[in-house]
Amino acid sequence: MADTSLPIHRMPRLDPAITASALVLLAVALFDREAAIPSAQFAVTSLLHTLPFVLFAVLAVAYIKAAGIETLLARAFDGPQTRMIVLAALMGGLSPFCSCEVIPFIAALLAVGAPLSAVMAFWLASPLMDPAMFLVTSGTLGWDFAIAKTVAAVAIGLGGGLVTMAASRSAVFADPLRPKPQTCSSGCCSGPTKPFSGTRNYRFWTEASRRETFRKEALTNLLFLSKWLLLAYLIEAVMLRYVPTETIAGVLGGTGAMPVVLGAIVGAPAYLNGYAAVPLVAALLDQGMAPGAAMSFVVAGGVSCIPAAVAVWALVKPRVFAAYIGFALTGALLAGFGWSVMA
Repeated sequence: MADTSLPIHRMPRLDPAITASALVLLAVALFDREAAIPSAQFAVTSLLHTLPFVLFAVLAVAYIKAAGIETLLARAFDGPQTRMIVLAALMGGLSPFCSCEVIPFIAALLAVGAPLSAVMAFWLASPLMDPAMFLVTSGTLGWDFAIAKTVAAVAIGLGGGLVTMAASRSAVFADPLRPKPQTCSSGCCSGPTKPFSGTRNYRFWTEASRRETFRKEALTNLLFLSKWLLLAYLIEAVMLRYVPTETIAGVLGGTGAMPVVLGAIVGAPAYLNGYAAVPLVAALLDQGMAPGAAMSFVVAGGVSCIPAAVAVWALVKPRVFAAYIGFALTGALLAGFGWSVMA
C-alpha cells in the first residue's frame, strides 16, 4: 500500500525579541500611525549610539572564549573557603558568562563537594554584571552608575556567600542539591557544554577551531545584544511618548525608602533581559524615577530574571532557591539605599 501520509512541517520558532519588536511597532502603527516612523527612528538612532560599546564588548567576550581564558574561573573554587567566596564573587561580577552557561561547571563542582557558599557567591554576582553589561550600562546610564552596580554585584556575592558559609549547618543549606540536575530551559544555552575545562592560547588565531569559536561567539552575541537593545529602545520610545512623566515620578520618584522598595519589588518580576533593562531605566529616570529605585530595580531584576533563576532552580532544592532570592532582594535594597545617598 502506498504511503499517503503528508509530511509534517513544523512552524519555525519565532525569536521573542524580534517578534516583540514587530508587535510594538504594529501596535503603534494601528493606534497612532503618525508615531510609528518616529518611534522606529528613535530606536535605530539609539541603537547606533550604543553600537561602539556593543562592538567592543562583543569582540572582548569572543576573544576571552576563543583564547580559553574562561578556564581561569575554575581557580576561584580552590583553596580555603573564605578565599573561594571572595574569588567567586569577583569572578562572578566580572566574567562574561550567563548563568545558563555555567550550569555544567557548577553542577560538577557541587557534585565533587565544592562548598555551596562559594557557588552562591558566584551565582549572585554573575547575572548582575559582565564586560558587555558594564559597557552598555556606562554608555547609557553613565560610568558612575555602572561602577556602582559592579561594586553592588561583588558585594552581594560576598554577602550571600559569607552568610551561606555561616549557616551551612542549618536546615536551609543542608543537603542542597536536587537528586538529578535539570537541564537549562531558559533559551540561552545552545546545548550540552563542558566549559572552563580546556587549555589557553592567547594567540587563538593560530588554531582553526578557536577562530571558528571567535567568529561564532562574536556573531551570536552581536545578534543577541542588538535585538534586545532594539526592543528596549522601541519600548523606551513608547514610554516617553505615552506614559505621563508625573505618573512615573509619583510612583517611583521622590526621596525616602518607598521608591527603593518599590523598585526592587517591581524589578524582580518585570525584568526580561539585563541589556534591555538599561534603556528602560534611562527612560524611567528621565521621567522622574528616583536614582535609588533605579539601582534596586536593576539589581533585583538582574538576579531574579528567568535565565539566572532557572540556573539556580535547576540544581538546588527550593529552600536554597528561596535563600538565593532572599539574598538578591536584600542586596537590591541595600544597593538602592546606598546609591540614594551617593547619587
